Order: sequence, then C-alpha cells, then structure tokens
Amino acid sequence: MQEKQICRPEEILIAGGVFFSAAGCLSGVFTSKRADFMTLVISRNFATSFCQNFLGNAPTWYKLLIVLFLISNPIVFSISPFVAGWMLILEFIFTLAMSLTCYPLQPGGLLALEAVAVGMTTPGHVFHEISENMEVLLLLMFMVAGIHFVRDLLLYVFSKVIIGVRSKLLCSLIFCVSGAFLSAFLDALTVLAVFIAICSGFYRIYHKVISQTDTNSPDDSEVYEPSRADLNRFRAYLRSILMHAAVGTALGGVCTIVGEPQNLIIGAKAGWHFGEFFMRMMPVSIPCLLIGICTCLVTEKFKLFGYGTDMPDAVRQHLKKIVDEQNAKLKDGDIAKLVVQALCCLWLIVGLAWHLAAVGIIGLTVIILSTSFCGVISESKIGKAFTESLPFCALLCVFFSIIGVIADQKLFAPIIDWVFSFQDANVRTAMLFGANGLLSSVSDNVFVGSLYINETYTALTSNIIDRDHFDMLAIAINAGTNLPSVATPNGQAAFLFLLTSGLAPLIRLSYTRMMWMALPYTIMLCIVSAVCVVWLVPDATDWLYSQGWITHHAAAAAGSVH
Repeated sequence: MQEKQICRPEEILIAGGVFFSAAGCLSGVFTSKRADFMTLVISRNFATSFCQNFLGNAPTWYKLLIVLFLISNPIVFSISPFVAGWMLILEFIFTLAMSLTCYPLQPGGLLALEAVAVGMTTPGHVFHEISENMEVLLLLMFMVAGIHFVRDLLLYVFSKVIIGVRSKLLCSLIFCVSGAFLSAFLDALTVLAVFIAICSGFYRIYHKVISQTDTNSPDDSEVYEPSRADLNRFRAYLRSILMHAAVGTALGGVCTIVGEPQNLIIGAKAGWHFGEFFMRMMPVSIPCLLIGICTCLVTEKFKLFGYGTDMPDAVRQHLKKIVDEQNAKLKDGDIAKLVVQALCCLWLIVGLAWHLAAVGIIGLTVIILSTSFCGVISESKIGKAFTESLPFCALLCVFFSIIGVIADQKLFAPIIDWVFSFQDANVRTAMLFGANGLLSSVSDNVFVGSLYINETYTALTSNIIDRDHFDMLAIAINAGTNLPSVATPNGQAAFLFLLTSGLAPLIRLSYTRMMWMALPYTIMLCIVSAVCVVWLVPDATDWLYSQGWITHHAAAAAGSVH
C-alpha cells in the first residue's frame, strides 16, 4: 500500500522522467544505452525512488501540495500577476507553518526559484534585497555563532535563575522583562539567541539523563518510559519561558531607535536622535510594556494559552544535581574560560549599546576572542557553532526573494493608496497603524516599515501632510511594525529564528503553537497600542512640546533613506 501511495503524484513522476531523460540525451552520456535508460526512467521502481527522494520524509500529501503550487503559480501569473503574487505569499507562509514537517528552505526555495524564473521578480532585485539586509545576515552568521562560544557562562549564570527560582510566575516575569530590557539596547535576534542557547543547554542536560543515547532526537522512543511525562512537562515549561522572552524582545524593541532595524530607518527619516525617539514613542511603548507584563502574569497565573506549566520536581532535582556536580569539578582552566567569556559578553553589550560596529562584525570579534583565549582552535569545533545559523541565513535569502516579488508586483500598493485616501488625520493614523500591523504579520516588518515611511515622507515633501502630522504617522508606523507583528512567526526575524531553530522541534514548538501562545499578547498589544496611537499620542506629544522635551521639526529636517 505504501508503494502505491507514493506513486500517486503522476505529475512528479512524469516531470522527473522527462527531466532526466532530456539531461541524458543532451549530455550524450547515455547515447549508447538510451533505450535502457528510458526504460529505467518510466519503470515503477525509478518513479517510486524519485518520489521518495523529493522532499525526503515529508508526507505524500505535502509533496503533492507543493507540486500543485508549482504547477498553478505560472498559470495564474499569466492571467493575473497580482493574484499570483498573493498566492505566493500565502504558499510561503504555509511552508513556514509546516516547518516541523519539512524545513521551509526546500519548498520555499522551490517557490522562490520558480517566481524568479517566470518573471515575478528578477535576480538583480533579489540580490538587491539581500544586499540591503546584509547586516541581518552577518548578524545571523557571526552573532549566533558567537553566542555558542559563551554558552558555558550563560548556562552557569541562568542555572541560578531556572533552578533557584521555584516560582514559575517569577521566572516567566524575569525572562519577559530581561528580553524587553536587553532588546531596548541590543538586537532582538541576538537577545533571543541567548535565551535559545540557555534553554537548549538545559534540555540537552536533562535529555542526556533520561535517554538511552546522547543525541537530542525529537523522537521519544529513546527516552525511558517513566520519564516521558516529565519530559513533556519540561518541554511546556521551556516553550512558555521562551515565548515570554520572545514577546519581551518586541516590547523592548519598540522603545528605542536601536531596538529594531526598522526603528533606525524610521528615526533617520524623521531626524530623531536616540533621546527624542524614546520620548516620542513613550506614550505607546510604556503602556504596552506594562500591559505585556500583565499579560505574562495573567497567562501564567491562570494557565491560559499553553502557559503555566511548572518545572517537574524530578527535572529540577536532576538539573540541580548535574549542575552542582559540574560546578564542583571546575578547575582553574575552566574558571579562566568563564572569565574570558564574561569579558566577551561585556564587550558584546558595550559594542552593541554604543554601536561601535555592525552587529555581525561585533559577533565576529566575540568568536575570535572567545576561541583564541579558550583554546578552541580546531576547525571541526568551530564549524559546529555555525550549524544553527547558516540554514536560517539561506532561508532568509529565500524570504528576501519573496519580498522582491512583493515590491515588483506592487502587492501592497492598493493598501497604501487606501490608507492615504483618508482625509481625517486621526482616521489616517489609525488606518496606517492597522495596515502596518496587518502587513507586518504576513511579511517582514523591516520591509513594511521602510515602505510606509518612504511613502509617508513622499506625502510630506508633496505637501499632502504637514511635518507635525508626519511625526504622528511615523510613531504609528513604528508601533504598527513592532507590536502587532508578534501575531505570526514570520512577522519578526527573531520569531522566525526561534521557529526554525534546532530547539523548536525538540520542545514541540510549531508555527500554529507559536501563534496560539502569542495570541493573548497580540490581542492586548493591538488594542492598547491602537488606543495609544490614536488618542494618547497627540495629547502626550503636545505636553512634551510644552515641557520642552521635544521640539517641532521643519519639513527639511526629515532625512532620506535609500
């Protein structure tokens, strides 16, 4: 029955047979045995093997659906490029949602390759989008690897929190507030990479105790039967503190000009420095931070939306015993390594907070310093640090291809035109906030923020709006791209990195589960931020003007970002 099921997608078999037979004819390799080769191609065994190889162990229905996407997209594109573009976005989101079934790089990459091939975008535009986001790619390549080389210190420090703090409510609050505070000054993805490294370390320690092997397999068949219930509860515990930390990065990231990449773009356009950016966003960021903390406490207290699971006592005892044993075995060389890693972390904080270099470059310096002074000089050991980040770098490049399609096909243009069609200032601000929030949930918040601030700046230079209203709209854009985007994992790079990390399948953190756990935050943050943007910000801004904490800008003060 299994062989018959695999052979059902006739389109895959025929396409594969035609491809390989054509390749054989053109290369001349099979000229002497062309008949035998063609017989092999159309044979049932070859067809079965071809289908099995296509997307590996993914379910047959998933393979058929991807093939259906690949067949239908060019047909729809020839009829309506606009509809085909939106179909591509939804299909790519589907591959992200099914990331635990199949890593999105392969199916998403096939969709992106086809989009370029049929003309939805161009290779040049894809390269442009990648070039524009090179700093993000460098961050992933070097900063995530740099965190790998200071993980011993992170485990040593946070073991005091996770093991020492028995109250799950307090531990969740610590992770949420820590994520918010650090993300106000550091990059959100870097902050979340730290928390992922910490949770991965504790999962690895416990899994090694209760399993028959040292491998961290998502399959529980290797786990001793009495420990499986505790393992599932520990997974739920790790999921919840990670999601609190992830949302915390969004709560802190909206506050300052360095919190998120789009903040820098918006601040540069508006001509705001660090202090002015913080003051102008304060009527939105502070209420949202407070409501985010309240949401964290309520979901944990009443065990809502997958939160509230305590660490099992057996897990805590195992972790405490192992950590105590490891600490007792620390030698002078181990302590020296912890000191070096602490100095590297201090340099990391200083370098990022004062923006002494690009984030990725600072990450590279962390790799060089930590490996040099900790004695890690083997290429194989260094290479392991990059196994987590490089697949995600490739996936982001595919994602930037989809962004290229959005730009070339002007998929967001009707929404932009609709927003600026409103004449009432308050209504326009509310619609701009909503449009940014909605589009950031299905696209990249950096792209959406850049797109809308450029359109708003064009409206300013065309005298459609005045400078004070431009400042109001800039606040709405920044809030809209940072806060509602927590609704989906693809809204923020940090969330997407968590979803596609090696830890996600181990703790059963899927796309839909992330959306479900983010839902209470999404609802509360959308309501509170919308109310603040529309009703609180105008009065609060007038008060800040009256106190002399911020000043009115001339239209010429706005910057230009290309």
